[in-house]
Amino acid sequence: MKIVKGFVVAFLLVGLVFPASAAYKNSNGVIVQSPAHTSAAPVGATAHCKDGTWSFSLHHQGSCSHHGGVSVFLK
Repeated sequence: MKIVKGFVVAFLLVGLVFPASAAYKNSNGVIVQSPAHTSAAPVGATAHCKDGTWSFSLHHQGSCSHHGGVSVFLK
């Protein structure tokens, strides 16, 4: 497991946690959950995007970049 800014990422279990289509590799090579479109903030969300999706980005820079930008950061 790798700890990144308070998040624990289980590389070996990532396929069980996030289906391949629901995750991406960030600029640091860490697997992160893809943005989710739900009415309430999902557990682990770090920002709410202007298009209504929730981001799980580990860094502010680039968060919601394909979702109209950040409406509000949660962390």
